[in-house]
Amino acid sequence: MTGDGVNDAPALKLADIGVAMGITGTEVAKEASDMVLADDNFSTIVAAVGEGRSIYNNMKAFIRYMISSNIGEVASIFLTSALGIPEGLIPVQLLWVNLVTDGPPATALGFNPPDKDIMKKPPRRSDDSLITPWILFRYMVIGLYVGVATVGIFIIWYTHGSFLGIDLASDGHTLVSYSQLSNWGQCSSWEGFKVSPFTAGARTFSFDANPCDYFQGGKIKATTLSLSVLVAIEMFNSLNALSEDGSLLSMPPWVNPWLLLAMSVSFGLHFLILYVPFLAQVFGIVPLSLNEWLLVIAVALPVVLIDEVLKFVGRCLTARARKQSGKRKAE
Repeated sequence: MTGDGVNDAPALKLADIGVAMGITGTEVAKEASDMVLADDNFSTIVAAVGEGRSIYNNMKAFIRYMISSNIGEVASIFLTSALGIPEGLIPVQLLWVNLVTDGPPATALGFNPPDKDIMKKPPRRSDDSLITPWILFRYMVIGLYVGVATVGIFIIWYTHGSFLGIDLASDGHTLVSYSQLSNWGQCSSWEGFKVSPFTAGARTFSFDANPCDYFQGGKIKATTLSLSVLVAIEMFNSLNALSEDGSLLSMPPWVNPWLLLAMSVSFGLHFLILYVPFLAQVFGIVPLSLNEWLLVIAVALPVVLIDEVLKFVGRCLTARARKQSGKRKAE
């Protein structure tokens, strides 16, 4: 509701948003209104609504990103326990991801530009929730993939010499069966179990004295892969949060250069703890080879494709609901 005179004051007071004219409006109208239009230009209201919607969407983007990331971490811990395999991520690594690596992209999402169709969407109801059931389902799916990928790459390192055509056995580590990995606590009762030394960066890990330590001290490479996949997936997942339902084809990553900078900072920090020996020792990780990085990217990248499919389904459902609503109104 817009108004400028004394007679408009009651309507301005009762309106959801009362807008008084800043130049021609009376003091009574200004006092009764929720907002004062300083330049008396009605197009400014349109710009303000667009900016408000953009801020609201960016707040939702931050929440969506953090929810999917945290669901993924919980899923990975749960799967590790459920499958009975060695712990893939240690507490200091999870703290690093939550407090440092996730921070820059989450902050940068606040600088997302508005969706191209932001003013074509109908107004939301005042009682609309920040997270709809569909969005929650979508990020439950994403979170589940994060957990499966993080745990999956841990298992792959122990059980496969190659994956997706990528050689993983060049470091000389011993391959075990999934049954052995999931029952590693019974290792001391296995007859003739031996483990070959393997290299990681400049270090060589040998288990002649206690082969069963291969599942604890020897998991350092598998843990590094899990942590790297988690970091990479969360960086790619931040691209998913650029728009609630818009494809990356219509809203590409470079529309928010701050997000690209934030992703670079987060990856840079991850490389720092990987390749600086002192920091690598603190975080219980080792440097990765080029082949291992190829595997990390191959496992992490599908998170973008999964969310693109879910966004497409969401757009179809929204269009269908609007069409049905239009038919009901016409009747």
